[in-house]
Formats: sequence, C-alpha cells, structure tokens
Amino acid sequence: MSQAAKEAYVKMRIDQSVAIIEFYHPSHNSLPGDILAKLADSISEAGRMEEVSVILLRSGGDRTFCAGASFDEMISIEDGVMGKRFFMGFANVINSIRSCGKLVIGRVQGKAVGGGVGLIAAADFCFATKYSALRLSELAVGIGPFVIGPAVSRKTGLAVFSKMSLTPNHWEDPQRAKEIGLYSSVHESAEEMDAAITTFLDELRAYNPEALNELKRVFWEGTENWGELLETRATISGQLILSDFSKRMMSEFKAARKNN
Repeated sequence: MSQAAKEAYVKMRIDQSVAIIEFYHPSHNSLPGDILAKLADSISEAGRMEEVSVILLRSGGDRTFCAGASFDEMISIEDGVMGKRFFMGFANVINSIRSCGKLVIGRVQGKAVGGGVGLIAAADFCFATKYSALRLSELAVGIGPFVIGPAVSRKTGLAVFSKMSLTPNHWEDPQRAKEIGLYSSVHESAEEMDAAITTFLDELRAYNPEALNELKRVFWEGTENWGELLETRATISGQLILSDFSKRMMSEFKAARKNN
C-alpha cells in the first residue's frame, strides 16, 4: 500500500445524480475532528447541489466500517471546551445528514463501533454485509452514547437503545441490527451488497426528486430541535471524558495497545 493510500481522507464524486461521499482513516476508519468536519461539510455541500438527488455515504477499505471516535484525540482533550468541540463533530455530521434535504444511503462493509453506529442510524436507508456487527462502546470508557443517542433511539426505540448503551462490550450481529431498524438489508458479501445498492440507486434515480426530498422532510419530522439537543449532549460528553474514570480507562487502553 502506498503512503498516499494510508492517509486519512474525505472525498466526494458525483455519479449520475448520486453524490458518493467516502471517508477513510488508517486506524480502522476512526473519526478525528478534521475528518468529522470534512464529512459534515461534504454532506451539506452535496445537499445544496441541484444535480444531486441522493447521497451515498461509505468508508474506504474492506474491513471496518467505522471504529468511532478517535481514541488518540480523546486522550488529548484537556478541558471541557476542547471536549465539547470534539463531540460537536459528531453532532454536526448527524445534523448535516438530517438537514441536507437529500436522502442519505449508507454502505456498511464491516464492523461499526460507537460513533460509527451513529452514522448508520442517521442514514435514511442502510445496506450492510454479514460482517457488519456493531456495538455502542462508549460506557466502557466512561462516557455514553449521548450525542448519537437521538439518532440511534429514533431507529431502534428507547428500550433497545437502553440495552445497547448498557452493554458496551456486546456485539449486535447484522441480522439483529436489521431487526431493530439499523440496517435495511444484509448481504453475504460486499459484492452482493454493492450490486443491491446499484439496483436501489437506479430505482431512486427514476423517481421524482422533489418527491424524494419531501419524503426526507417527513422522515425527519420532530427533530427540529436537534441543533440545540445535540449541542447539549456534546457538552455532557465533553465533561465526562475528563473524569478520573475516563482518564484511567483510556490510559489502560493506550498501554495495552502499546504492548501489543
């Protein structure tokens, strides 16, 4: 693999009225602040493009879809202002998906953790493979899925979200994720998934773009307060990441990673 291929990126291209937005990070597609900012900007930009009718959100590589928040960046947080700023990155991505005006289709080729589950939940329709298990891991490091919680519980219901939040080490298998509303379909391989996505996008292209945009508004009715809500949640996470518990757990994790 070339050095360029190892570098983190967010890139967008337009293919027959579909804006394909792809993100990548060499650490299992984790999400540091700069990647989150570029993701939010790209989604909002695609939403403003008249030639775009649908957005496809995907990650690079063929294994992990998204490992969630950047652990290295969380370790470096020194105060509540830095903490809120970091977690606002997730809030901004979710709100950009919510408010962009275009349907967002998710492509999930592998496992998703924490904030990665938030991206999946925020998508309007999501394809996955049989390798796409997921879990809400936040409680294990002393915080909680506060920012992504509204997006997850909107799809799964409060009871399922509560269970997932309180079992941060438990993986939900892809079929179960489909049953609880996070995945729309699950496929045997990435190739089969991509074929299904191509068919689905072709179908969407044939529909009235104005009707699709109106459906987007209907799907997100009742979330008009999320700008304020997710900011409040980001403040909570930004404070909790400074707790003695969080600092101890992250130090232990960092030491274990260094020794492996």
